[in-house]
Parts: sequence; C-alpha cells; structure tokens
Amino acid sequence: MLATPHGAVETPVFMPVGSAATVKALTQEALEQLGASIILANTYHLYLRPGHDLIRKLGGLHSFMSWGGAILTDSGGYQVFSLADLRNITEEGVRFRSHLDGSEHLLTPEKAAEIQLALGSDIAMVLDECIETPAPRKIAEVALKRTTDWARRARNYFLERATRNGNPPQWQFGIVQGATYADLRRESARQLLELDFPGYAVGGLAVGEAHEVTCEMAAEVTALLPATRPRYLMGVGRPEQLADYVARGIDLMDCVLPTRAARHACLYTSQGRVLIKNTRYISDQRPIDPQCSCSVCRRYTRAYLRHLFAAGEISAAVLATHHNVHFYLDTMRQIREAISFGQLSNFASELRARYAAGPA
Repeated sequence: MLATPHGAVETPVFMPVGSAATVKALTQEALEQLGASIILANTYHLYLRPGHDLIRKLGGLHSFMSWGGAILTDSGGYQVFSLADLRNITEEGVRFRSHLDGSEHLLTPEKAAEIQLALGSDIAMVLDECIETPAPRKIAEVALKRTTDWARRARNYFLERATRNGNPPQWQFGIVQGATYADLRRESARQLLELDFPGYAVGGLAVGEAHEVTCEMAAEVTALLPATRPRYLMGVGRPEQLADYVARGIDLMDCVLPTRAARHACLYTSQGRVLIKNTRYISDQRPIDPQCSCSVCRRYTRAYLRHLFAAGEISAAVLATHHNVHFYLDTMRQIREAISFGQLSNFASELRARYAAGPA
C-alpha cells in the first residue's frame, strides 16, 4: 500500500498512461468509475506543451487536469532518447530538438527534477540514460555510470530544494539500468541504494528482449532493493505477463498497451485477445468478455463494437479503451486477491494457459 497525498494506492498496481495529462479516449470521470488510483503523465510532453510553468501557475498538474488520484511523472528521458536523430547526449544532459516545432532544449537531471516539482506529481522519476536492446557491454557500462551520476545530481537538487523551500509532497525514485547484463543490473542497484531514494524503478526493459529475460533482470534487481520501498518496472506489459512481474517483487507497472491496442481494435479478455474487426464477429451477440463486469460488456455486443470500428466512429475507441483499462485494473485486483490467498503462481499459470488457447 502506498500512502500518497492524493489517496492510498493498493499494490501491486497498474498505472494507465496519460502522457499529455489525459488517458487517451477516457475522461477523468471514467477513470474514477474504473477505480484507477494512480496514473502516469509524461514530463517531456507536458514540458513542451503547455509548459510546466503554466501548469504550476494553474495550481499544479492535479488541479490542471482535475484529477484527484495520485500521479507518477516520468523524467522525459525515454522520449528524448527515442529521438535518435534530434538529440545529443553529454555528461551535462541531453540537448534535443522538439518534435513539435524543432526548437532546441537542454534536459539535465536538475531540469527534469525542476519540471516535476512544478507539476506537483506524487512520484517523480530521475533522468536516466535508456539504451537500446541488445546493447554492447561497453555501451551499457557507460550508460550505467551516467545514470548514477545523473541520479546523484537529481537527488542533490531535490534535497536542496526541500531544505530551502520545505519538504515537497513528492517522492523521487531512482532508476536502475544495466541492459541485460545481470552483474551491471546489480551494480546499478547498489549504487542507487547509496543515494537513499524512497522508491526505485527498473528501467530499460521490455524494449525488445524476451519476456524471460525481462523477468530475470527484474528479479536480479528486486533481490537487492528493500521490500519496504516501492519497486516499479517501467513500460510493461501484456496481460498474461503482469503476474510474472509481481512474482519477481514488482509493485508498480505501466504500459500504453491497453489504450493503444484499443484504438487499433484489439480487445483483451479473460480468454485472450479479440481482434474485433475480424468478420467472425459481424453478427456475434456476445459481450466482449462474458466474464467481464465493465459497463461496456454489460451493455454492448461484439457485433456492435465491430460495426463502430468499421464505420470509423470515435465511440469505438472510447468503448474499447474503457474495456481494456478495466481489464488491466481488474487483472491487478485478481492478482492482489491471489496473493492474499497464496495462489499467485496458480493464477499466473491459468492466465497464461487461457491466452495460449485464445478466445472462442
């Protein structure tokens, strides 16, 4: 359980992604109805538009987007590093050009912390260097060193601001790197532990490596991180994988998959993926998932959802997203329940088996 200034968050938890201060195709009222207690917002996007200073003047991100739950903000590092042709990395930070208008910006560890303090998120991530997978060991070693150096600078900046202005109601998390090298992952975790963050993330995974490798690297890290502090695996994952990460000691997860897949007519169910545009569903009168209790499944049929997508209706994305986010949140609820009964392993095996078999 995480006790944040914006409410308690039961863990393990999945965080819907609201990059630009909105979870695509869902209103805040819908998120409340779905029971979301924490969402993720994107520092890079909010820094470029509308700007962190404006959001601060408007009362902070919670007030700006009228969201009463908790918010985690990333550092913007992943988005910057994905702009391979538009950025240059130095020890100082990352100099990049905006994908919106080509304007030049410098993102440093201190700047990333400053932006997130202005946003007023409950959890703020430090700037790290995220590299591609697979990566040569030498590149992974350089990125690890830079990540630790940047984490130290970000921590010092955050603590100096806290001393000067009073403790902000915000947690700052360090991010473990090290690519797919177990010894580098362990070394990164040890170095960050010395900085005494209130929580830690495992970054740079689920970027192309096999699921088994992601689990292995996560387990290497969580074995060293204190169980009394939140442990966050960034950017994961598919529904049938969530319990595997929890079994490795992960408390928080996020992924664009449920919302992005919904906009592309891919629906997640207790029996596997439903590609609703397929002609097999043209007259299917069943709900998306007969075992689902969401408002979409209680009211609409597969045939109707298929029609909406075929007609290009906006409501297709709205209804599909509502269902998918409900499914993810409900899967996490079932995982928490399975943990309480000592049945996590059985739950994970059964879910994987259903996904392997596919929907009827």
